[in-house]
Amino acid sequence: MALAPPFPTFGLTRHGSALSAIAPSTRSLFIGKQRRRMSGGRNAVDLGPGRSSIGRLVVRSSVGGGSGGGGGDGLAVRWEEWLKPLQKQSSRLCLSDVVWPSAGAFIAMAALGRLDQMVASKGISFTVAPLGAVCAVLFATPNAPAAQKYNMFVAQIGCAAFGVLALLIFGPGWLARATALAASIAFMIVTGSTHPPAASLPILFIDGAKLHHLQFWYALFPGATGCILLCLIQELVSYLKSNCKF
Repeated sequence: MALAPPFPTFGLTRHGSALSAIAPSTRSLFIGKQRRRMSGGRNAVDLGPGRSSIGRLVVRSSVGGGSGGGGGDGLAVRWEEWLKPLQKQSSRLCLSDVVWPSAGAFIAMAALGRLDQMVASKGISFTVAPLGAVCAVLFATPNAPAAQKYNMFVAQIGCAAFGVLALLIFGPGWLARATALAASIAFMIVTGSTHPPAASLPILFIDGAKLHHLQFWYALFPGATGCILLCLIQELVSYLKSNCKF
């Protein structure tokens, strides 16, 4: 008589396997025991009938463990909730909702590039990566907390100042970057001015030797000053989105 395989089958059999050689009654009894054994452990995976494994994967971890622990589920991860978008806007989007924000981003970067040409002799550059992230926040999610004017300017000025201060104290290196970033996040939490793009300003200053000559003027240039131009363009984009739909 063929021995039962040492792994759980979950009812899946293959032609020519050792399990198929077992009598139907014995095979069903064996599979039932395996299922009860797997469901009674600390971890269980429920794939569910008729659903894909990605959409129905549920990982459970029982608190206390064991069949007699009586603990509830301490962890439940549902991939179907992770993968679906928070808001399904595809049915409500019109072409102008895509065109105007994209056009605003183009105009913003073009204007910042033109400013670069005007102030190149002074060693100031407005076309920096954080302002690209600001464009994404302002034009794509204008109602988000990060796009509010208070959050933007307070975070831009404060985080940039922390970058300058960390460089003066620790010099260039990993300690200055880590300290400046930690201080910037603490500053945004305390002041209630969460604005993610501003967190990159200290790193940019510490690693950008061409910006070191600005010293504490870096708190205003290019971040806060560039945001003034971006806010003006955002107001234009908001007006066009509301009044020029197509």
